[in-house]
Amino acid sequence: MRILRVLPLAVRMVVLVLCAVGGTAALTALLSLWLPPWQAAIAAALALGATMGIVVWRTFVPLRALFRALAGTVAGYRDGDFSFGITWDRYGDLIELVDAHNALGQALRDQRLSLVQRELLLDTMVQNTPVAMLLLDPARRVVLGNLAARRMLGDGRRLEGHALDELLQQAPPAVGEAFARGGDGMFTVGDEDQEDIYHLARRMFRLNGRLHELVLLRKMTAELRRQEVQTWKKVIRVISHELNNSLAPIASLAHSGAELLRRGQYEKLPIALATIEERARHLEGFLRDYARFAKLPAPRGEPTSLPAFVEKLRTQVDFTIEGTIPDEVVRFDPAQMEQALLNLLKNAHESGTAPGTVALAARRIADGWRIDVLDRGSGMNESVLANALLPFYSTKRSGTGLGLALAREIAEAHGGRIALLNRDGGGLCVSMVLPGQMGS
Repeated sequence: MRILRVLPLAVRMVVLVLCAVGGTAALTALLSLWLPPWQAAIAAALALGATMGIVVWRTFVPLRALFRALAGTVAGYRDGDFSFGITWDRYGDLIELVDAHNALGQALRDQRLSLVQRELLLDTMVQNTPVAMLLLDPARRVVLGNLAARRMLGDGRRLEGHALDELLQQAPPAVGEAFARGGDGMFTVGDEDQEDIYHLARRMFRLNGRLHELVLLRKMTAELRRQEVQTWKKVIRVISHELNNSLAPIASLAHSGAELLRRGQYEKLPIALATIEERARHLEGFLRDYARFAKLPAPRGEPTSLPAFVEKLRTQVDFTIEGTIPDEVVRFDPAQMEQALLNLLKNAHESGTAPGTVALAARRIADGWRIDVLDRGSGMNESVLANALLPFYSTKRSGTGLGLALAREIAEAHGGRIALLNRDGGGLCVSMVLPGQMGS
């Protein structure tokens, strides 16, 4: 029987059948010495039948146990339990099946361990980030809130299962107002002595076929304070530079004019006085631009014919029209929008573009309107593109760094935005996008 174990199951069964047939004949011949032939045949068949039954039972009972074990481990895998393994050393042709099954279990265990480790790492990162994070289901109930969100909206308590509106009622009024405005934005919590500035970001996405919302509340106070100090330092440097550039020649020419008067050389006085006037007017315009940027009022929207508005711009600065201007009425502040586009068009002319290549295009898009100012100048490298919209940033020796910044401020005051993009073939495209509600 030990020899049979090393044989494949099918071969083993054939051997047993052959042995049974041969054994029956031999046993019948032996018993016929004492019994009549027919009784000897019956006795031999019964004896060998019992032997075969024992052999078959000893063969198939372990197989049944193996199949039960396989079914049990598969059920465990289905329920997420990958701790099972099977040991089998009976029949060689089934060892490959058992080994493959055990290898599958080990692979599933390794994958489960990797997933658990990554989930633990992600949860640790989410819980310990200083950004308050909320995941909302379609009913605007909190599915997940990290520690920062609990401190800000729940006094440290768990937020899961609570309605967002319920939490906002208990939060500072500025938080609720920021959510009520919709979209992204900034708000301030606290009083003048101790206030914190937050940035609210909201994103929609589908999770398991259902629409969810991710809310991020980032505390910006320290960062904005640092940026504010740096901005003030830059403002002081720019203003000091411009004042020195104008006051130094004015003082020098005033002294020269006094000397000319003393010597009676009156013919040179007009030149000195003209230069003093030119520098004084430059300084006046410089300070006026700064004041305009610092005191930009809220836009006063009014229905404006887009073609008529564009034609008025063409009386002040040269440009061509790319495509056709839609014959529609748009609601915005005409004076502010005119100032913004004049700044963009003048910048385009100063970009080194060839005469006649500055163009303006206007078209309706899915979320509102888009107005493009196009040139064929030298464009901008990545560093300039990243900083061009910041106040007081300029690559021109005589630039104030306020043209693009003022246009951006006006666009954002209207609920829109400005983007810069280098064009194929050279040049720059400055796009001003205004929201859909700007329409008539």
